[in-house]
Amino acid sequence: MSRAEALDALAAPARSRARQWLSRLEGPQTMGRGPAFWVAMAAVVLAAAVYPLFSNDYTVGNAAYFLVWTFMAMGLGVVWGYCGALSFGQTAFFGLAGYAYGVITINIGSAYGLTWLALILSVGLGAAFALLIGYFMFYGRIKGVFIGIVTLSVTLVLETFMAQTAGPQWAIGTARLNGFNGMSGMPPLTVPWFGGDVVLYSGTALYYVLLAMVVIVYLGLRMLLNAPFGNVLVAIRENPERTEMLGYDIRLYQMLAFGLGGALAGLSGALYTAWGQYITPSSMGLTSAALPIVWVAVGGRRDITATLLGSVLVIAGFQALTIYGSQYALVVMGALLVFTVMVTPDGVVATLMQRLGRIFGKAGR
Repeated sequence: MSRAEALDALAAPARSRARQWLSRLEGPQTMGRGPAFWVAMAAVVLAAAVYPLFSNDYTVGNAAYFLVWTFMAMGLGVVWGYCGALSFGQTAFFGLAGYAYGVITINIGSAYGLTWLALILSVGLGAAFALLIGYFMFYGRIKGVFIGIVTLSVTLVLETFMAQTAGPQWAIGTARLNGFNGMSGMPPLTVPWFGGDVVLYSGTALYYVLLAMVVIVYLGLRMLLNAPFGNVLVAIRENPERTEMLGYDIRLYQMLAFGLGGALAGLSGALYTAWGQYITPSSMGLTSAALPIVWVAVGGRRDITATLLGSVLVIAGFQALTIYGSQYALVVMGALLVFTVMVTPDGVVATLMQRLGRIFGKAGR
């Protein structure tokens, strides 16, 4: 056997695994398949990519703000929609990672791309905290509505604790926590480059970085949810007793799904802090804990595509309504949730996607 043939034989298993994972972009746990779906998705991404060319920096910065929250929404979709565990704890992991990013970057600075190290560590902290809470919940056989009660309690306890850290004694290194006034002064994300770091302030550059991250996370979740891991999560959601009888450790899968949701919420929290260079305990308040539930419910909690699209639309609508007052926006969000539960329990966006699929399916036949 020649050297080239030997190298090809060694690379064959890697190519086979890559093809297997790519084939999982389509599967039973995600809506959308075939060339028409992927052409439509490519058109959406292309429209998002050219959007900054026809807008100003302020509007693009707001669009970047919308993208920041999509990671937490997709994480909640995994935990609630696929695993069947309604969690109000996403904002706890969001806030914890956001504060961690601020503390780390204020202490170590932003040179040499250290902000990305801070981002990774912050996401890891959010995931570790979620795994810890998930371990005690799921191995303690907590289920149903009590998961929501426990996660909401954790969120409110963290908010209350952070709100009373106003004194000078509440500091980590040179980073003051500042209580209810919140932390500020942390640097945005920076990219090391020849001639000096590129600073990703809220604008076009950060928007493109976030858009690329959203696409990567979305495609990664599609592959994961169509893999055996995702199939087991859906089986747990539908019938946990039967799944356990088949030999699966459902507590382990629930804990891992909860940890994944915590990591994605932590990613949103760290990116939010980098975007605005500011974070307060109110980011972990009751309102903040409830809003992701609305986004995911309206989009469609049982499909990651519907969750992503619905979240962007609802967040954009919520921000537009806050111009007239946050109270009105919250009332509309509440009414939208009631409408979704009563009329389209699978989600408004998911229902529309299903109907469009049936229409185009009939047209194709």
